[in-house]
Amino acid sequence: MTPAASFSALRVYDADGATRAVIEPVTLEELSPGEVVVRVAWSSLNYKDALAITGRGRILRGSPRIPGVDLSGHVVASSDARFQPGDAVLATGYELGMSHDGGLAEFARVPADWLVPLPPGLSPLEAMQLGTAGFTAGLAISRLEQLDLAPANGPVVVTGASGGVSVIVIDQLAALGYEVVAITAKPEQADGLRALGAAEVLLREQVEMGRKPLEKARFAAAFDSVGGETLAWLTRVMQQRGLIAAYGNAAGTDLVTTVFPFILRGVALVGIDSAATAMPQRLRVWQRLAGDLRPRHLAAQCRQIKLDEVAETCGALVEGRHSGRSVVRLAGG
Repeated sequence: MTPAASFSALRVYDADGATRAVIEPVTLEELSPGEVVVRVAWSSLNYKDALAITGRGRILRGSPRIPGVDLSGHVVASSDARFQPGDAVLATGYELGMSHDGGLAEFARVPADWLVPLPPGLSPLEAMQLGTAGFTAGLAISRLEQLDLAPANGPVVVTGASGGVSVIVIDQLAALGYEVVAITAKPEQADGLRALGAAEVLLREQVEMGRKPLEKARFAAAFDSVGGETLAWLTRVMQQRGLIAAYGNAAGTDLVTTVFPFILRGVALVGIDSAATAMPQRLRVWQRLAGDLRPRHLAAQCRQIKLDEVAETCGALVEGRHSGRSVVRLAGG
């Protein structure tokens, strides 16, 4: 299939400090350059997209810009020998949807170096039910496994447990045999987190975080999307040689702690930057996401929306009224 003369896209305009998101027709020539043209089947919404579309964060570079840090679909044209028309592909991260037009359009033009061949057994819809959130979750687990994380080490804690990345982490860890403790600020989500596999659900307001340089050792590992005071507390409650994967800052960017967790307990704090992951590791993680890291309850955690529902959904995301994942149906979906 060749791209239509024009097709629908969600474009964000930024003029005089005011952000305006509109659905309008665009042409292929208006898109950012790239060696591969993809007919986009699905995209998904992430916090970065919500900040860009609502204007709550200075995420986009260039105006107008098509947001959408994720996409999946099929190649319709390529000047790169690695990809042929009809190939199923996905893309997440890099500069997609930020300084380069992204996935919230019926067609996208993408640098070949950013594209991942869709792993066997994974559909374009399933790839976006995972999206950046699922890739981040898989990357976090893989990184800590490289540091000898194993179920026998002890319980693991997941913060911000109702968020898009954390619900996938809980599902994956439980399937791998870990004892998972989930911490959430949303009591109404507790039953759902247990259904995902959490052995214990703690409400954030009930967790006493203390102020000692070291607290009672509780967890072998932590997966944190919250940052701030919560991340600082996690450093103080890790077991000997405990591991922390940090992938979010929902509650703040400051980290006030001491060196004691690191030099007395050997705690390792690992930052997870999914957008800039090198392609060899990116391919390995996606292969695992189609295999042993494939979440068991992925479809139940996702809802499908149309392009004209994106703005409203993004508003709910930035206001904390959204849980789970939203995937956006586009041209090939």
